[in-house]
Amino acid sequence: MKPSRVLTVLVIFLVWGSVHSQLQVGFYTSTCGLAEFIVKQEVRNGFMKDRGVAAGLVRMHFHDCFVRGCDASVLLDSTSSNTAEKDSPANNPSLRGFEVIDKAKARLEAMCKGVVSCADIVAFAARDSVEIVGGLGYDVPAGRRDGGVSLASDTATNLPPPTFNVNQLTQLFANKGLTQEEMVTLSGAHTIGRSHCTSFSNRLYNFSGTSKQDPSLDASYAATLKQQCPAGSTDPNLVVPMKPSNPNVIDAGYYVDVLANRGLFTSDQTLLTDTATANQVNQNAMSPQAWKAKFAAAMVKMGQIGVLTGSAGEIRSNCRVINS
Repeated sequence: MKPSRVLTVLVIFLVWGSVHSQLQVGFYTSTCGLAEFIVKQEVRNGFMKDRGVAAGLVRMHFHDCFVRGCDASVLLDSTSSNTAEKDSPANNPSLRGFEVIDKAKARLEAMCKGVVSCADIVAFAARDSVEIVGGLGYDVPAGRRDGGVSLASDTATNLPPPTFNVNQLTQLFANKGLTQEEMVTLSGAHTIGRSHCTSFSNRLYNFSGTSKQDPSLDASYAATLKQQCPAGSTDPNLVVPMKPSNPNVIDAGYYVDVLANRGLFTSDQTLLTDTATANQVNQNAMSPQAWKAKFAAAMVKMGQIGVLTGSAGEIRSNCRVINS
């Protein structure tokens, strides 16, 4: 390798390392020691009112990080001149849990004004949500700062739709610095939460434009889904659990369902169409605790995508609007 190329690689490595080294476990220990505890309290309060909020907060973190990095851009409200991420078809009306973030932020601003970023609150809340529904707890490196741009148009090219196949999923996750195995691991988040019928009704009534049912979908499961999601319905309030057996507990049941052709989305069932991903589905189904450990590690890595640190970005005083 030429010396100039070696130097370029070294500079890139050092820049990447310096950005990520600014995220630290216990980042708020000396500036707002109760920050993580307060977020955990608000997640617990939200969960007691609505058990589905845990899945919502995990999904919120994912949708934040995959669009412009983990900068809390998903929290910004639309304005008269801009439609924000949260109001894109990929996020509205399916994203939920915003009120938990708002309450945590209000308490933190009263205690430690201008210290704790909205992006870190989202990351903490996702971890606490994983833990409250039976997943493994994990340390969250913090120090993210908040971005000032949120465009609904960004979601179309950065968030995987439920119709993606395994190659499209692999490429999209690779674009974010995540491996195919981490893609399969993070897909397991579909073990909790719910889906709107409109996200998968094509598999029931109009698969690939044929007016037929997706042949990869288990027949009895499809019959149940058809009862819950009638043909032609566009009711945004019609939802079904992602994992019928227990949608409020994180476990390897998602992978068991995929193996039984009971994955809800095309993007779930497609994991069996590739030898490598099918093997990972099998491994995760057989080793639930090992999957939980991999999931925790993948969440930490995902939480470092495109972060703003140091003097970049800002610490919003209200997570819904940029500072004036």
